Amino acid sequence: MSMKNKIKNFVKKKNLNPMNNRKKVGIILFATSIGLFFLFAFRLTYIVAVGKVAGVSLPEKTADLYQGSSVVKAKRGAILDRNGEVIAEDATSYSVYAILSETYLGEENKKLYAQKKDFDALADILDRNTELSKDEALKYLNAGVNEDGTVKFQVEFGSKGKNITLETRQKIEDELKEKKLAGLYFEGHPARIYPNGVFASHFIGYTDAADADDDAKGLIGKMGLEESYNDILSGKDGKIDYKKDVYGNPLPGTIASEKKAVDGKDIYTTLDMRIQSQLETLMDPVLEEYKPEEMTAMLMKAKTGEIIAMSQRPSFNPETKEGLGKDAIWRNLLVEDKFEPGSTMKLFTAAAAIQDGKFNPNATFAYPAGGYKLDDRTVNDHDFGAIGTLTFRQAISWSSNVGMLTLEQSMGGEKWKSYLEKFGFGKSTNSGLAGESAGSLPGDNWVDQAMSSFGQAVDVTNFQMMQAFTAIANDGSMLKPQYISKIVDKNTGDEKVTQPEKVGQQVVTPQAASDIRTYMVDTVEDPTYGIAYDVYTVPGYHVAAKTGTAQITGENGYMAGLTDYTYSVVEMVPADNPEYILYLTMKKPQTYTREALAKIANPLMKVVMDSADSQSTGTVETEK
Repeated sequence: MSMKNKIKNFVKKKNLNPMNNRKKVGIILFATSIGLFFLFAFRLTYIVAVGKVAGVSLPEKTADLYQGSSVVKAKRGAILDRNGEVIAEDATSYSVYAILSETYLGEENKKLYAQKKDFDALADILDRNTELSKDEALKYLNAGVNEDGTVKFQVEFGSKGKNITLETRQKIEDELKEKKLAGLYFEGHPARIYPNGVFASHFIGYTDAADADDDAKGLIGKMGLEESYNDILSGKDGKIDYKKDVYGNPLPGTIASEKKAVDGKDIYTTLDMRIQSQLETLMDPVLEEYKPEEMTAMLMKAKTGEIIAMSQRPSFNPETKEGLGKDAIWRNLLVEDKFEPGSTMKLFTAAAAIQDGKFNPNATFAYPAGGYKLDDRTVNDHDFGAIGTLTFRQAISWSSNVGMLTLEQSMGGEKWKSYLEKFGFGKSTNSGLAGESAGSLPGDNWVDQAMSSFGQAVDVTNFQMMQAFTAIANDGSMLKPQYISKIVDKNTGDEKVTQPEKVGQQVVTPQAASDIRTYMVDTVEDPTYGIAYDVYTVPGYHVAAKTGTAQITGENGYMAGLTDYTYSVVEMVPADNPEYILYLTMKKPQTYTREALAKIANPLMKVVMDSADSQSTGTVETEK
């Protein structure tokens, strides 16, 4: 027998011995235990020394278990009018939900859940106090009951069960208490209220949830001031650190550290709530009567550039979002839209000609037979020259295109273009509002330069026009439009007050500006040569006014429809030393009459001037 087989037989005999088997198992178990002991000892020593398990810090994990923190939301700053009346401020809105679980009990096992027998009564309460109908409320409640009779813990009521005011919540809770019902509860959400409804809405803007799924992230500004000044209004959130028990509940008196919230700053606008409300009220019936595509309005203090009121149509309610459908205008037309202004530009043409020594108010000009030829274009006046020979003074009040072309040609296209630049056209007013357009100047084409003399072939914004108008109203000094009166830091009491800001150098002489205002008075007071004679009036005052009718560019050049125009008017009151400038525009109305814009201008300016008189005398005056 070989040695190999001898060894195998020996091992086989040994393995067949039970005693040997037990000894072998015992040795293996003992060795394994010793090995595991040293392995555990080494691992424990490593954990104690390093403080980590699988890359996770044990001290941090322990801190997370027994330390908690919560965010302290900063209050968003308010937006107010010049007198401190609230335009926008923070609030809390609520969403309603129903708890259906029978485990939701109070003291002495009082039923705090919505019982099925009470569904009808609960639906009635929601029907009376929210946008939910009774049928809708019942549908949500019944959806919480499963086919096997079990119920969901709670149900919510969709979008119509949200945005509930504190007043409505209290009404619902009072009814529940009166009828001895239970089951309806409320969850608070950050909200913004706009108590005036449609009120310079595109300028003020609105807010929305920064994260629709996380209320803790607060609100973010959308459009207007709310967007452009979001950082100033938002403030900075604070934080509280505290100790908590194993259930996650804060332990009383264990605040470890606290970083206080810094509330947002309040913005006082230059708007006057009373005048702004009057403007909004006056615009609606005109919108309804003439049905234009768009309307704009701006009222400014001539001596400071402060905007007292401004609005546009169509508009929207920033609180309910009514008017922000798919066909809504999402732009602030006053700064974002550029347009050809038409005949209101003639004020600057005439002022430039006076400044350049090319304007004689009593000199006449000939109306060319068949109109004024500009290469392949022919320019006519609105009456095709029917009124006869005009002086250059009458060319302003009668709004003669040919008269302005004659002045522009006498100055030269490049000289006239340099005046457009001096009046601030072709560049931003640096308003600070989102999306502001710089407009555009006419190019090097001499025809476009000539046409810009009567407000075509040049694109402007409302803010640019108002800025340029201040040069005429303020004796040649041009002022930047201002819409913020001051910014107040409630945390420190600091105030940043906005001062009037002059733009550029003196554009024209005081005499040139005064002459232009005198010729503007002819527009409404000259019975023969006033194109808007007796249309724009303010009792007790001379009104300096200029109307505009600008063709609108379409895909194939200028549109040719009966009302395919942007109609406008600018007023300066009182004419000799203006306190206020009003500028209104109306784009593509379905119908138009010469009194259309006067239905806004006349009553608004009467209120404005009566208010100015009463403030200067300290009394309330009756109608003049």
